[in-house]
Amino acid sequence: MQTKKYFVQDIRAGQQVEDLFMVIRARQAQARNGPYWQLTLQDGTGEIQARLWNPLSRQFQDIPAEQLVRIRASSQVFGEQLQLNIEEMQFINQGEVDPGLFLPVSNPAPEELHQNLLSFLQRNIFYPPWKKLVKKILTREEIKEALLKAPAAKSIHHAYMGGLLEHTLSVCHICNKICDLYPDLDRDILISAAALHDLGKAREILPGASRDYSSQGKLLGHIFLGLDMMDPFLDKAKDLDPDLIMHLKHIIISHHGELEFGSPKRPKTREAFVLHFADNLDAKIKTLDQALGEGLDSEGSSGFWSNYQRSLERYVFQPARTPKPEPARVQGGKKEGQCLLPLKE
Repeated sequence: MQTKKYFVQDIRAGQQVEDLFMVIRARQAQARNGPYWQLTLQDGTGEIQARLWNPLSRQFQDIPAEQLVRIRASSQVFGEQLQLNIEEMQFINQGEVDPGLFLPVSNPAPEELHQNLLSFLQRNIFYPPWKKLVKKILTREEIKEALLKAPAAKSIHHAYMGGLLEHTLSVCHICNKICDLYPDLDRDILISAAALHDLGKAREILPGASRDYSSQGKLLGHIFLGLDMMDPFLDKAKDLDPDLIMHLKHIIISHHGELEFGSPKRPKTREAFVLHFADNLDAKIKTLDQALGEGLDSEGSSGFWSNYQRSLERYVFQPARTPKPEPARVQGGKKEGQCLLPLKE
């Protein structure tokens, strides 16, 4: 089994890089001195652009997506973007390398997210039939395996292994908090729907590096596929009232909000509205995080604009952050500024 030591996140300008990468996109173009290949390479830490120049480019009639390659290249900044100029390249058999090295993955890992989701549902769903239903669905082996690999989207948000679980858990948390603010909401059915609303994405989006749509995903979409996955469990849920099942299905099929956004029905109950907005909120915040750079804290960079975000149809801005108060310093077992005089009885 071949190993890997250079990762995209660690590459800096002026380095010599000799390692394994996965080709995500490949396009042949023409320069003045002959044909060349424009490549996007990927590993588990990110993507980087690469160029395969003439005459080496002529050795490759086709470079398929998801092809593993071993390259020797030099890194440089071109047009304010880091790229690799490839000097040698050979194809590598998929079976020779752990494919997990080349696929972005959630943090925490998918297995941990799955367990966190189950624990959250166990703590926050109180009606036994709902609790039993979501547990049966999410722990069914073939569904669990698909969820562990599934992204939440092809490219816009949570587009990595475990992304669907991460998004689902976040939407569950948002719905739970909203129920604290609006206690008349049916918390049990809302959280159950949140846990299952994107279940069909495990079949809609292929788990490989391309994150392409499956045939059933293109023809049917994840909302229909999710209901299709749930139906065998709902048919056996004799302890759930049919009206509750109908409401659960409505919440799920309406979670995209509007017909033009792929929702078969628009929300018509309070719980359906809440799930729609919670789902949209988490997707938008994740999109903004990715556009501006995740991990910015109060001491991080500020005052800069992102590249144009097609999904948002705008540039987005990282503003200055309000300073966090400094923690009180402790002197002699007492916080600084604390009065040491005895209180009067």
